[in-house]
Order: sequence, then structure tokens, then C-alpha cells
Amino acid sequence: MSRPRLEVADIFRAHGPAYRRAHSRHLNLPQLKVMSAIETCRTAALGGHVSACTKCGHQHIAYNSCRNRHCPKCQGSAAQGWMQARMEDLLPVEYFHVVFTLPAEIAQIAYQNKAAVYGLLFTASAQTLLAIAADPKHLGARIGMTSVLHTWGSAMTHHPHVHVIVPGGGMSPDGTRWIGCRPGFFLPVKVLSRLFRRLFLEGLARLHQAGKLRFFGDLSELADRDTFRALLAPLRKSDWVVYAKPPFGGPKAVLAYLSRYTHRVAISNHRLVSADANTVAFRWKDYRIKKGDRMKVMRLPTAEFIRRFLIHVLPSGFHRIRHAGFLANGIRRDRIAMIRRLLDCEPEPDQMADEAPLTGADEDNQLQPCPKCGGAMVVIETFTRGQTPRSRAPPWEDAA
Repeated sequence: MSRPRLEVADIFRAHGPAYRRAHSRHLNLPQLKVMSAIETCRTAALGGHVSACTKCGHQHIAYNSCRNRHCPKCQGSAAQGWMQARMEDLLPVEYFHVVFTLPAEIAQIAYQNKAAVYGLLFTASAQTLLAIAADPKHLGARIGMTSVLHTWGSAMTHHPHVHVIVPGGGMSPDGTRWIGCRPGFFLPVKVLSRLFRRLFLEGLARLHQAGKLRFFGDLSELADRDTFRALLAPLRKSDWVVYAKPPFGGPKAVLAYLSRYTHRVAISNHRLVSADANTVAFRWKDYRIKKGDRMKVMRLPTAEFIRRFLIHVLPSGFHRIRHAGFLANGIRRDRIAMIRRLLDCEPEPDQMADEAPLTGADEDNQLQPCPKCGGAMVVIETFTRGQTPRSRAPPWEDAA
């Protein structure tokens, strides 16, 4: 994919300093770190290396990436590394995609209590799937899942939801056989929705009772127990959105899907259309349109664009990708091996993950061919933050 002519980094570099000055009281440390990381990503501020062609001597300077998980430029390589590690977990069964979404009233609370409420969203959705799947009336099996948190809608508004990828079946309670779901059908959505609603609201009430929720501004009255209960009362009867999409075409389709979703950020650089001192324009998908072209162009004041981007910065140390059931960290490898024996199958050759994933230094050595002659490029110099690379002849020419 070609490099976009406009990037979020360009907007942050041009307007970030003024935004920080105008909103200094409303920006937290993680948001300030994200802004700084994006502004300096792949610039001399982070250092880099010089590569040279072994044939024609052409030299190229490449600057280091910030590797921040909110940076649009850094997520492609991060996603590839993560997917390589997940390849050997894929099973030769149908995979399903289930989405759990929080109501707007809860989303407001989530924004002021990100770690607590987003964590509860992960827990309640996973417990819902595990409980319903284990019920003999439905599947009667112990399942596994990978959950990915997204906090945005297409217009970058706050819209917290989790995408859950689930193999279509699970292990029997005694672990002696694989129980597959009905072709094309995983679990009943209405049953999932009702249990998810109950588990989440019960968990939210416990957080409030334990004093683990904080409320500010328009929500400050929710600190009162009776006011909080009054807010939740109608939500106990309303329909909560749990959406099960049709099954994927197979394990490789799951891999392609996950590569698009796991490391996505609020907006990609390729969705940006234009930016000036006053306005940022970007493409978005209007899901209210049922037929026809859903893609539109939205124009926001520059400060509002930056604000919307920053509301999706996660708390430091918060994991936005989680595994549960037989895919949980610590037991996944043994459980996958056991399931493969039950299914009498072995992983495909191209499904085996590399024993040692690429490190930062390894990535630097995976150089593209010379853009002038196609020859091999090698690193001839590295430089650290703030240093200026020295222009020099490649070492093989010095030797000559």
C-alpha cells in the first residue's frame, strides 16, 4: 500500500502545540505521550539508520518508528507480528464473529472510567459466551475466544464495543471429544444479549458499591447510589446490542479479518482527505444507510478532530486484545494440541509460527531492494535520537 500524502502526524505536528496549550487542563499523561509519539514517529528525533545498495551505492535514510499502539503508522508491522504468533492457533472449523456493544448511557460512564468499565466489558462478554456455550441446551462445550476492544465508531465518536472471534465448537466437559456447532449457527443472539446485560449491570453495580467509579462534570450526580440505580433501572429492560455475523469462509479468512481488526486505531491515515488551519476532512461510513454507497466525507474543526482522536487513547498498561476459554494465555498451546488430536488434524505447513518473532533490530535488516537498481540494501550506519547521520561511502568502496 502506497504511503498516504496526508497523515495524522502531519496534523499533530502542525496543530498539536496549540491544542496542548488551549486544553492543558483536560489532557492526561497518556494522551500527551501519544501526541508526542505520533509527532516524532519516523523523524530524526527518534534516530534511525542509513542503508546502502551493494551494487550502485545508493544510500537511504530511514528513521525509527515510535511503536506506540495508537500510532496509525506503526500498527501494520505490529499486526503482522501478532498474527504470525496466532497462526498456529487456527483450527479447521468454522469461526464466528460476535460483537458486544455498550448502550450510550453506559458509554458515558465508560469514558470517565476507562480501565474499570472496558475491563468489565471484556469480562462480561467472555463470561456470557462461556456460560451459554457450556449449557447443554445450546452447545454443551468449553469454548475459546479472542476479544478485541474498539472504542470508536466510523466518525471517531465514542462507541465502545468488543469484537469476539470464536471457533465454532468446543471441548466436551470431560475433554474426550470435540463438539461442533450446527453449520452456520453458533449461539442464539437473544440469549447472549440478556445474559450479557445482566452480568454487565451486576458488575457495574459492584464497581459503584466498591467506590471504583469516578464521576465528573455532567455525570457527577451519579456518585449518589440512588441516582446511579435510577440510571440503570431502565437499562435492565432495554435490548442490548449483541450481533453475530455469518461464519467466516475458513481459518485463512479469520486470519485476514484479524489482521485488519486487532491493531486498528481510531482512524487510519488512508481515510484522511484534507487538512488546513481550520478543518480536517476524512472518509467515514454511515451505517444508517441500508442500501447504496455508505461512504461519506466528514469535515471537523481541527481541534475537534484532535479531541476525537485522543478520546480513544487507552490507559497505560491496559490490554486491548484478550483471550479466554481454551485460548487463554498459559493453557492455549496445550489445549490447541489436545483439540487437534481430537479432530485428527495437524497444522498446515504455512500455519506454523516462527519460533523467534522479529525484534526491532531484525525488522531493520529486512530491507527493501534498492529503488534504483534492485540490488541488496545493507545497513551501513545507525544513529541515535537527535544525531545527524554522517554521509560516507559504503565500507566495501573504502576497502577497494
